[in-house]
Amino acid sequence: MITALDHVQLAAPPGSEERLRAYYVDVLGMTEVPKPPELARRGGCWFRAGAVQLHLGIEEDFRAARKAHPGLRVTGIDAYAARLESGGASVVWDSALPGHKRFYAQDPVGNRLEFLEPF
Repeated sequence: MITALDHVQLAAPPGSEERLRAYYVDVLGMTEVPKPPELARRGGCWFRAGAVQLHLGIEEDFRAARKAHPGLRVTGIDAYAARLESGGASVVWDSALPGHKRFYAQDPVGNRLEFLEPF
């Protein structure tokens, strides 16, 4: 029986860790989680905000997915969108999901992220 979602893994190109850290920590406000030594040798980085974990793994022939994305629930979505924009991220609002206010943004390597808040 599945009881919870442990993490979502996204891919990233080799050498992108510092850009990812700047975005996920400084812009999104997540905390970097140390990777176990055996996994750290592979590159990439892990981040957490509360119970939400995003892992960014290195992929040699990286291509950002155009449609696939994690949906991240937030509070104070307008202020959060402003935070992303002030950090240099482009925010694209979408009103197609009933009962939610939401927007999309891309991380520095092109991964699509959805941010949503129920109303």
